[in-house]
Amino acid sequence: MPHESAPRRRTGAYLAIAAIVASVGGAFAWTAGWLTPDRLTPARMTDAIEATSTTPYPGFRRAHAKGLCVVGHFEGTPDGAALSRARVFADARTPLIGRMSIGGGSPYGLDAQARVRSMALVLRGGDGSEWRMAMNSFPFFGAASAEAFFAQTQASAADPATGKPDPARMAAFAAAHPAAQRFAAWAKSAPWSDSFANTPYNGIHAYRFTGDRGEQLVRWSMRPQAPFVEMTAAQREAAEGDYLQDELRARLAEGPVRWDMVVTVAGPGDDPSDPSTPWPDDRTQVIAGTVVLTGAQDQATGACRDLNFDPTIVPGGVALSDDPILAARAAVYAQSFDRREREVARGADVDGTPPQESTR
Repeated sequence: MPHESAPRRRTGAYLAIAAIVASVGGAFAWTAGWLTPDRLTPARMTDAIEATSTTPYPGFRRAHAKGLCVVGHFEGTPDGAALSRARVFADARTPLIGRMSIGGGSPYGLDAQARVRSMALVLRGGDGSEWRMAMNSFPFFGAASAEAFFAQTQASAADPATGKPDPARMAAFAAAHPAAQRFAAWAKSAPWSDSFANTPYNGIHAYRFTGDRGEQLVRWSMRPQAPFVEMTAAQREAAEGDYLQDELRARLAEGPVRWDMVVTVAGPGDDPSDPSTPWPDDRTQVIAGTVVLTGAQDQATGACRDLNFDPTIVPGGVALSDDPILAARAAVYAQSFDRREREVARGADVDGTPPQESTR
């Protein structure tokens, strides 16, 4: 088989970046907007995210529009309780509501062909606390700063003539941003899992845990207990549109599905403010608990439908780090949520879908 030409490989890499920017755009954005002469606001950032797609879907999430509600509980561990005084680690069981989704702004996306998969959770502690998490299958982010992410979003805007980003514009962005190049390399080389259930989900941002060991900077991932099975390109092409959702429902019919919450403690030189740089593999890791999913519901009527999975909502014992992208997420989450609610109130109807089914 002949090798791909270098220009073709580069074009594929840039389009991989663009696709993932479109997938996760709603999850990473800007603060109130006084950091630039243009006074970039959450509304303008959300507009830029919407521009990555040529087709609007009123009433749906601006990113990860297609998903499945899930329910279950979180089981804390003593090791987790030593790291953080958050109630969820001390309690044997904490109820949770979640959402499994694929990247992209279309609610009709093909499950198996989406490069990004995501897990979002709301844990409600026995003390009335609430912890919201938003995690993705990529292990690090493709931009080192909010400024870089905004430029990446602009470069990923869809050309109305083709419905796709301009490869030359993406190439220019990537040439100036090493983090984007690393991310494209991951997108092209990492194996694809064949299930939501055997995919790891990464928080990528750093947080501060306070517990018996004092205050420590950490990141966490949800590591699946189900064994990894790779899905080939041919299998992805042949899969039905709702493949991942159907496969997860079938697993849950057989019993609970679990992920261990693995907390990585920062070491010397680890930068908590840069989500584009992975921490070394030799850092201390602690299994702080287990996510247990027991059921799934359609997102149109499920418990996750009206939830805003803002990852800056944390319980006592957990605090935000100095990561500016993490701090910025709340404003755009709120902007996107408000737009969806207004659209639904006006009777949003997507291709004949009743308003109550077009909310998430």
